[in-house]
Amino acid sequence: MEPIFPDRTRTEPTLDAHHQADHPPASESSHKSSWVGVLLRDLLFSVVVATLIIVFIYQPVRVEGTSMMPRLDDQDRLFINKFVYDFSEIKRGDVVVFHYPRDPKKSYIKRVIALPGDRMRIDHGTVWLNGHPLSEPYVPQEYRDNDFYTEMIVPDGTYFVMGDHRCVSSDSRAFGPVERSLIYGKAVFVLWPSRDAGTVR
Repeated sequence: MEPIFPDRTRTEPTLDAHHQADHPPASESSHKSSWVGVLLRDLLFSVVVATLIIVFIYQPVRVEGTSMMPRLDDQDRLFINKFVYDFSEIKRGDVVVFHYPRDPKKSYIKRVIALPGDRMRIDHGTVWLNGHPLSEPYVPQEYRDNDFYTEMIVPDGTYFVMGDHRCVSSDSRAFGPVERSLIYGKAVFVLWPSRDAGTVR
């Protein structure tokens, strides 16, 4: 008796599109499951990385007071970078967080105005650095004052810091330049409230 072989000239039946959608082939279903698994894995990885970055690199802090208005207001929540100055220099204009020199248990946030070695003075509220008036667009006219500060050379390893709201800020005009060892972070991003959200420049 001759063996029976399938008739290869005959076409297998096909299903309409709706039927195929209801009952996808096993290989297609497996492919979708694999894709979902990869997506969930990548999502979980992203969450873990973001958490580690926030915990170990960025620190959430709350502003108390109005000395950094208009950019930072009382009760603003922001992130500071705790390690940026381990790899880069402190620059003039940076908004930094530091331990208050007269009570290291407290933290202050101010803007760096003068760097080590700078010759500076304040005349009728205008900051003069190395013989030239300092441009300070971050200080609105209504927040300026008529303060004076005797000319000095900023000592090595220290930074002269001031608040943007000059009329109410207690800063280096009161407690002197801040030692580098007391500065532990740079303000980078305001998280809340939404009206203030954005980078700190």
